[in-house]
Amino acid sequence: MRIHTGEKPFSCGNCGKSFSHKLCLTQHMRIHTGEKPFSCGNCGKSFVKKKNLTHHMMIHTGEKPFLCVNCGKSFSQKRALTHHMMIHTGEKPFLCVNCGKSFSQKQSLTQHMMIHTGEKPFSCGICGKSFSQKQTLIYHVLIHTGEKPFSCVNCGKSFRLKQHLTRHMRIHTIEKP
Repeated sequence: MRIHTGEKPFSCGNCGKSFSHKLCLTQHMRIHTGEKPFSCGNCGKSFVKKKNLTHHMMIHTGEKPFLCVNCGKSFSQKRALTHHMMIHTGEKPFLCVNCGKSFSQKQSLTQHMMIHTGEKPFSCGICGKSFSQKQTLIYHVLIHTGEKPFSCVNCGKSFRLKQHLTRHMRIHTIEKP
């Protein structure tokens, strides 16, 4: 009945947010206490809600029940499929107010905004060079370690970046895009 009446008798003493169910307030309180009672038995990561743990477990099981009807790609979360569908529809609802470029995902816009702000929050612990994206830092660190994780199955040559291996493979396939 509270759904219909809009009544929310359970209030948070910390921030004043109100809830229609006591369980919702209990779960909300974990934000303030930092309590995360649901832990993954595989990796130890903890979660506030059991539902979040259930979604997380799909990483370990490889389960991907959400299928794209256009291309057949599958996802572990419905939200990821929804974002993916924007590739097919061409929808780009996230607009940069500085240059007008639009993006299908909010995270892409956030990363793009660093171009305008000059923000580079990810820095190399070895040489101090800074980067706007975490993945770029990860690739950069490979320069210091000398690691080349991408190897050619035909000749064994190794590469730091996957795109360099992809480009190299054209030697063997005679592909000339």
